[in-house]
Amino acid sequence: MKHLAISISIVIGLVGCATNEEILTSTTTSIEAVTTTTETTVTTTTLVPPDGKRSDERTLTLFDTIANDNLQPKSIVHSGTGLFFAQNMMYRHNISVFDRQSNLVATINDKVDLANFGIKIPDRSSVVRGSPVEAAFSPDAKYAYVSNYAMYGNGWDPSAIDTCQGKNRDQSFVYRVDTTTFVIDQVILVGAVPKYLAVSPDNKYVVVSNFCSLDVSIIDVSTNKEVQRIDVGLHPRGIAITNDSSTAYVTVMGGGIIAAINLNDFTIRTIKSAGYTPRHVVLSPDNSVLYITNNKAGQIRAIDPITDTLIKSVATGTEPRTMVMSDDGLSLYVVNYQSDTMVKVRTSDMHVMQTMKTGHHPVGITYDAQMRRVWVANYTGSLSVFEDK
Repeated sequence: MKHLAISISIVIGLVGCATNEEILTSTTTSIEAVTTTTETTVTTTTLVPPDGKRSDERTLTLFDTIANDNLQPKSIVHSGTGLFFAQNMMYRHNISVFDRQSNLVATINDKVDLANFGIKIPDRSSVVRGSPVEAAFSPDAKYAYVSNYAMYGNGWDPSAIDTCQGKNRDQSFVYRVDTTTFVIDQVILVGAVPKYLAVSPDNKYVVVSNFCSLDVSIIDVSTNKEVQRIDVGLHPRGIAITNDSSTAYVTVMGGGIIAAINLNDFTIRTIKSAGYTPRHVVLSPDNSVLYITNNKAGQIRAIDPITDTLIKSVATGTEPRTMVMSDDGLSLYVVNYQSDTMVKVRTSDMHVMQTMKTGHHPVGITYDAQMRRVWVANYTGSLSVFEDK
């Protein structure tokens, strides 16, 4: 069914965006190795009746479509507690918050006064607008950290293109949003054009990839300040952090590598089996396998991050962007931006089990384990919600 979000929103004025030679490549490590590493038992308390199935035994169906004038989402992220944050960039200058019933519960304006947070930037206006790109929740879901592509205001230069690079670009900010009040309560200076961000499971750091300044910001959660800036190479994007909070894996799209950052001493190990234009990355539940979307190659790949070897890759569509993993680790859900599709991939053998049509230009995706639903952000202005049953 099509659901138009017509509920009254809470608008809060706040103070405070190849080559195919590697497609379908299978090398070095056997498929059985993947099967072994992904059979991690995960117990999820569901809000729907138990069905006795693994995720790779279920079938996707379209459940709902959400559209309204404020939506032009770059990403959609689930809190784990029933809130879905859609980041609408500079096109709408807001964050749309939905509940599990597809109701719009809040619209968070991205306008802030930096002076209220003790921030002064020479020759720049204090009152600015942001451009929300991605969100990451604290482990307890009390806060959402939101990256802003660029800032808008007198003296600020928000221009950026995919080939941008350089330390002389305007830096940007990460907002911290209280998920109870939907108020921006912290503003944190980071690098130029921050894209993806992730919170370490121990709730110590927020790791932010700065696409244009070619580095990664490490934010100390206890102080809400950047404590480290790490150069990683041309156009960092996706981030996955190990369960023990020891390592952050960061895709470097322009370099075709993954930077493995030691979160204890901030040293870097380079992983070279990332493939062409690695964009997004997720870890298997036991952290033994990294799954990577290769944007321009039209594939996803599974690699062993310790031995730096390719396990297997599979074509999914044109320009795979973001992906998300099921709670049991047996399925990947991947959006293909130019194909207007979302595919479900079985992790045991990297087989595409199902292809579903989405809205135009699907770019973000998230998973609600308790409802067994997949939410897809379509860049042109809608959300597609799928049930896996």
